[in-house]
Amino acid sequence: MTTIAVLELHGCLASSAAISHDVLATANQISAAARRALPFEVTRVRCGPSRASGEMSGAELIIVPGLGAGSADDLEAKLQGPACRRAARMLVEAFDRGAMLAASCASTFLLAEAGLLDGRRATTTWWFAPVFRRRYPKVELVADQMVVADWPIATGGAAMAQMDLMLAVVAQFAGPSLAKACANTLLLDERRSQAPFMAMTYLAGQDPKIAKAESWVRENIARDFTMEELAAVVALAPRTFARRIAATCGVPPIQFVQRIRIETARYLLETTRLSVDEIARQVGYAEPSTLRRLMRRDTKHAPGHFRPTG
Repeated sequence: MTTIAVLELHGCLASSAAISHDVLATANQISAAARRALPFEVTRVRCGPSRASGEMSGAELIIVPGLGAGSADDLEAKLQGPACRRAARMLVEAFDRGAMLAASCASTFLLAEAGLLDGRRATTTWWFAPVFRRRYPKVELVADQMVVADWPIATGGAAMAQMDLMLAVVAQFAGPSLAKACANTLLLDERRSQAPFMAMTYLAGQDPKIAKAESWVRENIARDFTMEELAAVVALAPRTFARRIAATCGVPPIQFVQRIRIETARYLLETTRLSVDEIARQVGYAEPSTLRRLMRRDTKHAPGHFRPTG
């Protein structure tokens, strides 16, 4: 049996905390129904501005549900607040004792702030990825991954990625078959990537040069152009442009353009009756097979999946 503490910070996402408890309870219920030993013993630890309640000194794994933060300024204020500072100290002490850690969404910043992710691979909520990348250069950020299980620390992406993180926890500590049974019971689909949910407009808007490039791509989406041409549009050398795109959006220039083309194609599939061949031409692909291949790569679905039903 693995002893788990769920560390709930003041202001954490209620849905993220509930998901953590629900998945672990489901794993125990499935095991009990099969007359197997319960895999998890779970305790709740609450951490507020003035004190923490609960005990996690004996926990083998500490799970930190998503920290609610609506903006970068809000996140900064929370990280500097007493609850997060106390939680960071608790996590460092637990990790030094040998406990494993798992956190998703903005709570990944808490681990990074404490230095626990230095030299490790991690993910975070996609819209805070540029902030994370600038703030923690010692962390290898894999922003398009839904879960990065770099044990003894695992991290998850945006808020509902707590579901995916918890399935990874069950798989790690109780086996893949039980994780699959939990997913089936709770009607959860396995999602390996945040890429289909990452809005390029939102990310690009955090750098004026990249925002200009994003607008230009949309205006010229039907034609072929080189990355050198795109860099010239925003008056940057190609290498500088590539570095700025990576810092802002977490992808190389070619993938930046592909994401915008796929996003536009998906919109046309959902809102028009144009054929896939015609949509491919309108978003800059002479060969419809290219659009099909890229959509499958980034969304795990064929174009027809996005046609409205009924």
